Amino acid sequence: MKDHSATIGIIANPVSGRDIRRVAARGGVSSTEDKRNRIARAVIGAVAAGARHIVAMKEPFGIASGALADLRLEAELEILDVGARVDPSDTERAALAMKERGIGVVITLGGDGTNRTIAKVWPEVTLVPMSTGTNNVFPSLVEPTVAGAAAGLVANGLVDIDLAAPRSKMIHLTFSDGSEDVALVDAVTLADDFVGNRMPVDPANLRQLLVSVARPDTIGVSSIAGLHAACDVDEDAAILVRCGEGGRLTNSPIAPGLYRQVPVLEVTRINLGEQIDLLGPTTAALDGDREHHISWEEPVLAVVRRDGPRVVKVAVALSLGASEGIFCSELADDLDAR
Repeated sequence: MKDHSATIGIIANPVSGRDIRRVAARGGVSSTEDKRNRIARAVIGAVAAGARHIVAMKEPFGIASGALADLRLEAELEILDVGARVDPSDTERAALAMKERGIGVVITLGGDGTNRTIAKVWPEVTLVPMSTGTNNVFPSLVEPTVAGAAAGLVANGLVDIDLAAPRSKMIHLTFSDGSEDVALVDAVTLADDFVGNRMPVDPANLRQLLVSVARPDTIGVSSIAGLHAACDVDEDAAILVRCGEGGRLTNSPIAPGLYRQVPVLEVTRINLGEQIDLLGPTTAALDGDREHHISWEEPVLAVVRRDGPRVVKVAVALSLGASEGIFCSELADDLDAR
């Protein structure tokens, strides 16, 4: 059986950066051509760092296939057909197929929701998440060329994976019927809302905000918590915010170009593994997606653990690679010696 541990996977969400939240706020629109360009740059970077096999998800917009079509690289470029229907199940099937192959690192192009979909079915995956969505905390706005190079270094085992790609935090939710779900960044309860709503949250409806990452320089729920108590990706903690009438008004960037006053009642730092009850009646939003209804008599149990995907720190991976001289050829060393 072929060893795919040094293979790079590519999962590009064709609809990220194009939803209704661009109308409700001022988020940027990511075109298909822009996504193709980003994927091409990432693949070039990965091959420069030693990747010799690229497996990219096929979808109707031809993002990956278009990106790879004109590349002339010393690598095998493969398009993976998962029968895409342009819905979240495409990402899930692609992740499961890449997991089955034992692919070492996956570069994603999408938002918090895209990466959450992958984490639900493959929590042990190593990701290089590149942002295209609206309220993104998990993926970053990184230059694809160097992001791809970092992916190549990690996939080929050229750098210490615990330093270059540590495990992320993940929020685990257990419902009264025994079913489970996860979030990577935030789990939020909302009054007077409904499952499937895609509009920015109404601050008056916010009740409980459990966030694994709280930063004042982000957009969305993470920023609300971060304006009171910062909690970065490396900290073994999370933040719980309780909101409602009578709370201290906090001017927060809840969406791109959209500041609103959020009534914050209480902010608590919690430990990893500490159990939190999310109380109803409410709608639960996970990484921005309203997907569950919680009744008043059936609270949801939530806990944050450090058992999420490994996330490649691009700067760290490249610094480690540079310190090992990985990007310097022997010929250059011989010339220097003369």
